Amino acid sequence: MQTLDQIHQKIIADPMNQAYSNKGVLPLYKASQEARLVIVGQAPGRKAEFSQLFWNDPSGDRLRDWMGVSREVFYQSDRIAHLPMDFYYPGKAKSGDQPPRKGFAEKWHPLLLDQMPQIESIILIGAYAQGYYLKDQRKRNLTETVRNYQAYLPRYFPLVHPSPLNGRWLKKNPWFEEEVIPQFRRLIQRHI
Repeated sequence: MQTLDQIHQKIIADPMNQAYSNKGVLPLYKASQEARLVIVGQAPGRKAEFSQLFWNDPSGDRLRDWMGVSREVFYQSDRIAHLPMDFYYPGKAKSGDQPPRKGFAEKWHPLLLDQMPQIESIILIGAYAQGYYLKDQRKRNLTETVRNYQAYLPRYFPLVHPSPLNGRWLKKNPWFEEEVIPQFRRLIQRHI
C-alpha cells in the first residue's frame, strides 16, 4: 500500500501532469489520514493555482460561509480533505474555466481515499463531482440532485457550486439557502 507522500510524488511525476510540473506548478489538494470529510469541487481556479491555496477566491468565501467555518478551520483542520476533480487549473473557457481533465479523478481519487479510512461524508460540489461519484443515482439535473440531497446522506452531500456566477440560481431557488444550507452546516459541525 502506498503512503499519501508516495501518491503525491506519483501525481507530480505523472506524464499527464508534466506540463504543470515543468512550470513548477504543484498539484493542489489536501489529504489527511485524520480527515472525516472530503470536499470535492471542480478544479483549482487561476487565483488558487497562483496562491497555491484551494478555494482562495469569492467561491471559497461563500463555501466557508455555507459551512459555517473560518478560513483557519477550513485550511488548517486535518479533519477536512480537499480533492477537486483535477488538481491543476485547466485553463480559461468562453465562460468560466475549462472542465477538469477526463480520467484525472478516476486515477487519483481512489488511491487517496484508500489512505483516508475515517472519511464519513463526501461533499460533491457541482455537476462534475456529482457525475463522477453519484453516476446514475443523480436526478435529471443538478437542481433536482441538490434538492434531493437527503437521498444521498450520510455518504454524500451534493451542492451547487458557490461561484458568484450562480447568483441567479440562488435567487431562483431560495429553498437551497433556507433548507439545505442549515442541514449542510449541521453535517459539517458533526465532522470537524
